[in-house]
Amino acid sequence: MSTWLTAAEAAAHATRARRLLSAGAAEVTVRTIRSWVARGHLAPAGLDADGRQLFQLGDVARAELATRARALRLVGIPEAAQIPRTADAAPLRRAG
Repeated sequence: MSTWLTAAEAAAHATRARRLLSAGAAEVTVRTIRSWVARGHLAPAGLDADGRQLFQLGDVARAELATRARALRLVGIPEAAQIPRTADAAPLRRAG
């Protein structure tokens, strides 16, 4: 079962992930989520009853990962200080 998030919920989720790596310095805003959509990092999965875009949790996590290095550099955290991806870590894949 997929978890569907509004842009605000997606921003809050991505912020929690970023703050774990940035000592609380990085934040993902709703504007950032919209930017990810515009830049092709994140695609809406549907609309809610009010016509707001919905995103799947896994897609938000992938977009956060794809944009993390640049975002952390912008808040002053060098790439060498970030958590490296291990060689044995399985890549994230899209279902379907």
